[in-house]
Amino acid sequence: MTASEPIVRRKLSDEVFSRLERMITSGELGPGDDLPSERELMERFGVGRPAIREAMQALANLGLVAISHGERAKVLQVSARSLLRQVDLPAKIMLSSSTDSLEHLKSARIFFERGMVREAAEKATAEEIAGLHSILDHQRAKQGDSDAFIAADMAFHTRIAAISGNPIYAAVSEAMLGWLKEYHTEVLIWTGKENFTLDEHEEIIERITAHDPDGAEKAMIKHLERSRALYTQRAAVGAA
Repeated sequence: MTASEPIVRRKLSDEVFSRLERMITSGELGPGDDLPSERELMERFGVGRPAIREAMQALANLGLVAISHGERAKVLQVSARSLLRQVDLPAKIMLSSSTDSLEHLKSARIFFERGMVREAAEKATAEEIAGLHSILDHQRAKQGDSDAFIAADMAFHTRIAAISGNPIYAAVSEAMLGWLKEYHTEVLIWTGKENFTLDEHEEIIERITAHDPDGAEKAMIKHLERSRALYTQRAAVGAA
């Protein structure tokens, strides 16, 4: 620290936020616990109601507490899924404002799903494989309904990630697919490629059932590279 470095005075709400955050991270307050009332916090910290409310809202924005009108704020259970949901809006803004970001995300998804399908081929139980077949049957029944078809598509890929047994993988899969959704919600219907998707999903399940990681990875790459080409095709046609 240099002698000329100024000391920045913190806002009261920032200090309240820090203290409440420490109460949660230290375990003083756990998931499901009610926070003290506004009046109790005002007396405890010696600040006014605006500072308490601003700090509470900041905690709510981070997914740490839930605020209900007329009730005390409640500490939430933080999960990988809830954590990633906090970046949904910034991620979508980034993707909409940068073609490079979209390309980077598509590349990241392929890299990620190659690993996930290998894990699934190594670990999948008969029950988990039956679950994939059930999703595929549902997706097949939803041909022509773009929203339902794509929802089933997302469920298929997220279920593969979930076979790993790692909830962070499943949350990452769900997040990436959610960010990409607006770029291909109608593309499979619009291009008439639904049957290709269904056949490729069937092939992926076959390789998982055979516990063939190399074959499953190869099938997944083929599937996602074709989907990637559809994104490009849609952009090109839209531009035309």
